[in-house]
Amino acid sequence: MSGTDTPVSVGRPADRRKLVAVVYADMVGYSRLIGLDDLGTLERLRTLRNEVIDPAIEEHGGSIVQTGGDSLLVAFDSIDGAVRCAMKVQQQISVHEGGLQPDRAIRFRIGINIGDAIADGTDLHGDGVNVAVRLQAECPPGGICVSRSVRDHVHDRLDLAFEELGALRLKNIGRPVEAFILKLEAAVSAPRSIEREALLLPDKPSIAVLAFTNMSGDPDQEYFSDGLAEDIITELSRSRSLFVIARNSSFTYKGHAVDVKQVARELGVRYVVEGSVRRSSGRVRVTAQLIDAETGNHIWAERYDRHIEEVFAVQDEITTAVANAIIPAISGLEQRRALRKRPENLGAWEAYQCGLWYMGKCTAADNARARDFFDRAIALDDAFSSAHASFAQSVMMQAVAYGNLSLGDATKLAIDRAQAAVEIDPNDADAQAIMAFALWTSGNFGEAWKRAELALANNANSPWANGIKAALLLHGGHPSEARDAAFAALRLSPRDPRDANLRGHIALSHYVEHDYASTVDAARHAIARHPEHPLAYRFLAAALGQLGRVNEAAAALRRGIEVSPESFDVHVRSCPPWFRPEYHEHLVDGLRKAGWEG
Repeated sequence: MSGTDTPVSVGRPADRRKLVAVVYADMVGYSRLIGLDDLGTLERLRTLRNEVIDPAIEEHGGSIVQTGGDSLLVAFDSIDGAVRCAMKVQQQISVHEGGLQPDRAIRFRIGINIGDAIADGTDLHGDGVNVAVRLQAECPPGGICVSRSVRDHVHDRLDLAFEELGALRLKNIGRPVEAFILKLEAAVSAPRSIEREALLLPDKPSIAVLAFTNMSGDPDQEYFSDGLAEDIITELSRSRSLFVIARNSSFTYKGHAVDVKQVARELGVRYVVEGSVRRSSGRVRVTAQLIDAETGNHIWAERYDRHIEEVFAVQDEITTAVANAIIPAISGLEQRRALRKRPENLGAWEAYQCGLWYMGKCTAADNARARDFFDRAIALDDAFSSAHASFAQSVMMQAVAYGNLSLGDATKLAIDRAQAAVEIDPNDADAQAIMAFALWTSGNFGEAWKRAELALANNANSPWANGIKAALLLHGGHPSEARDAAFAALRLSPRDPRDANLRGHIALSHYVEHDYASTVDAARHAIARHPEHPLAYRFLAAALGQLGRVNEAAAALRRGIEVSPESFDVHVRSCPPWFRPEYHEHLVDGLRKAGWEG
């Protein structure tokens, strides 16, 4: 439906009249998007409702009055709550849909008005509602249009910027309505009262976790919301890639309406985490969001609903989930920031981030380029352990995954660089895990196990430590346990662009169990994420060959060889040092059934 043509019923005589803030949101181009992809559009819209829109409405005290599938009518007792909710929704939707082409992305227009409305059962009628409906049609996609009464109320209280549209003649509204567009890009500005000197940002990403808001209506529940935020601070502090503000500073904002840019300026951070906790009827709902204070944009947001029987277990689970989502989100944004700078202007941290970005593209050429950036980071800061470790990782990937570097030379160089990282920081779990990776590929399983155990002891939440554990278990003859470790690693970093090998291990674990159908599914999933990485093609071809699906098997085999003939030679023509001989014979058997004549 279109907001400008939405009939707004007059309703029958009033059951109850009240002053409310009315928010009307309507999806842009609903019919066109449904025509292009009906199931996909509906699923994305459902996801936005579940993960963005409904949590924001609840957090800010709104009540959904009416929904038309592609539109929402929401009532708020607080004008501030209505505006804050609308801002959060628009900012988070742009993040969720940011990876799509503009003509495919879901966008909403939102109108906000305050006025008398008549409650009629579960419906709402009146001039206040009609104006909100018409205002949404006046704003651009992704925008918010408000009446003067709303603008005057929040302009000074929330320190927002507006663009004046003047007095508009709105359809079916008998008087001109002064309207304003809320300027989201300037929605958070410097405070007008107490001015404090801005702190210089640290070299690495800096973050403050604010006290989570207790929305349970029970002061006795403060311990849970405070404890959750404090645990997230502790968990994030374990990452050596982050600069995390201590609880004693970030909790000073508790109980106050915060301006994220002001908080970031006063604490000297680039990122801010805020959230809320609601407990009732034996359940707890936690919302959390990560904000880039430089732009005010929401980078990530999530909602967690859990039973509360094991309160501390729930607290631990949510803490780990939030921390594991935030770190990759920050890393991705830092990489994009670094890539916007000229190479000669990069610092050590920025060069390192560029290296991670190129390595995550999972191609031989990009992996080689990643090493150049890691080298630059080391030249700028020789005590940068993560740069040494990542250089070692890229060297091993060049030999093991892409096959265009001598395995012997790669192993020696990788062990040297990983050892340098470990000597700089013995507690760096990722450096220990990459050392284990290099030792494993050289065939030194015993020492690799020791390093992997040390990595997990340093940080059980390291995706790399869990990943190398999966590889060692798999090639140690324990495919089922290997899958568990692999899925644990993926859960810790579910959107890691460097997980091609890990997903390949999952496919191989099914193959060695003669579960060829599951191998096909896992391999295709890996290829969908990493179409230029050669590993999964071999397992796909072998599994299809074992299933007798010869044409599909031959196509997968051809593609696997095309992507990297060097890698095919390393892994197939002879048994690599880390591969179990019986696994290799089984793999070759499947590839021959796929048409390989080697």
